[in-house]
Amino acid sequence: MGYREVFVVEVQEVLRQWGLGRGLRGISRSTGLDRKTVRRYVAAAVEAGLTREQAAAATDEMVGLVVEAVRVGSPGERGASWRLFEEHRGAIEKWLEQGLTLTKVHELLKRTTGQPVVYRTLHRFAREELGHGKRRTTVRVADGKPGEAVEVDFGLVGRLVEEEGGEARKVYALVLTAAYSRHQYVYLTHRQTLEELVEGLERGWSFFGGVFRVVVLDNARTVVAQADPCGARLSGRFVAYAQERGFVVDATRVRRPQDKAKVERTVQYVQRSFWQGESFRSLQEGQEAAEKWCRDVAGRRIHGTTRKRPVEVFEAEEKALLLPAPESRYDLPSFLHVTVQRDHHVTADRALYSVPTAYIGEEVTVRLDRELVRIYHRGKLIKTHPRQPPGGRSTDEGDYPPEVAAYAMRDTDTLAEKARRAGAHVGRYAERLIEGPLPWTRMRQVYRLLGLVERYGCSRVDQACARSLDLDVVDVMRIDRMLARALEAQPTPGPTRPWRTGTVLRFARPESDFAPVRKWKEMPDDDPL
Repeated sequence: MGYREVFVVEVQEVLRQWGLGRGLRGISRSTGLDRKTVRRYVAAAVEAGLTREQAAAATDEMVGLVVEAVRVGSPGERGASWRLFEEHRGAIEKWLEQGLTLTKVHELLKRTTGQPVVYRTLHRFAREELGHGKRRTTVRVADGKPGEAVEVDFGLVGRLVEEEGGEARKVYALVLTAAYSRHQYVYLTHRQTLEELVEGLERGWSFFGGVFRVVVLDNARTVVAQADPCGARLSGRFVAYAQERGFVVDATRVRRPQDKAKVERTVQYVQRSFWQGESFRSLQEGQEAAEKWCRDVAGRRIHGTTRKRPVEVFEAEEKALLLPAPESRYDLPSFLHVTVQRDHHVTADRALYSVPTAYIGEEVTVRLDRELVRIYHRGKLIKTHPRQPPGGRSTDEGDYPPEVAAYAMRDTDTLAEKARRAGAHVGRYAERLIEGPLPWTRMRQVYRLLGLVERYGCSRVDQACARSLDLDVVDVMRIDRMLARALEAQPTPGPTRPWRTGTVLRFARPESDFAPVRKWKEMPDDDPL
């Protein structure tokens, strides 16, 4: 015969009828319990010192004593299967530690011992003696103060085909649940990325009309750089967002859903109550329906725990306590760690940005926003540039050394001005050097001219340039040779004297030497050809 559990109310009825003077047989017939069972409970009552008068109006404490006295001795001696498990306790523990299922352990035990093994007895032995399969206990955490915390979680709700003949894509719901009022917001997305998380939170703040002071979320890789049960290290991008909005992040433990239990069941509720049975043509259409559902359905239901309507509690007790809602959407930055190259630039998102000379070879942190690029060295902001598209370049002339800035920027005007400061004729000569198309291709000649100024002085070079301009000779190498031979101070030679008529030149060649050479032989007139 199988074991039948006797409930407390039945024990109380046995004692009440015994106190009224009924016999064991009559009590057994009226309660449906076996007569031996009735006898055990009556004997336990007598042993506990109860009289019939007391048993007729037995209190809960008295009934508890009787039940405890009967059930303590009920199990009796363990059977042969239990003794077999005790003998192989070490092997069973080892198998369970290796991650084997209890079904596999049952099969291995039968094969090892060669004896029949009852699975239910093995299950009871593993649970009671080895602690296998015991459910962890937990506690119900207090809801906290109004407007203080919101729990956030991603969950798969279904699939969506947005185009005719297209592929069905997974749809995830980012659910925000207020810990106090249980009011919630749902954001639909195809990806569980940091960008989508921030976008969902931004829309949530607009929906709630403010920002909660604490955001409780799990140890997702998009948010947490290094998981830790006491102090998880968050990613720099999400920390920057939390600082901008003014909330604190409470990252739960890994694989501990009870740390944010209020939102865990809400994801299932969203799937069953909102998504199932619906047919949306686009994600945007589904998002609009989700926001309406949050306000009119989920927000106005009687919550199973609070027994109140979440939207009413939120409006009355929470909304006024939230931080101010953001006026514009957050520009989620990207962070890169790069080294400043020899050309004074760093590469970020396939674009170039200049950095001062002092930081060449140093590792810097680049923060890329939608409009700006900020460059930091050891936490100090050293440069800001406008954001460039891939392949673009933003260069500040001031980042270069003064002696090469004009050349790097191909600034011929600055170079000519520097030459004019060395002398009027030097400036004019530099202008003649770089005039014409593609002037930057002749900038090296101007630098050579300025190098001569440093070597020979402004006065001598200016005098040499004046003489060359008089002769209409624009060649910086001629200026160099002129200065090396100290010819810049000599007078400019006059025009060449014309030759007198009839003058015989000693080495002149006759005119016939320049006549064209005949390349064929003249044929006679009577040639047969």
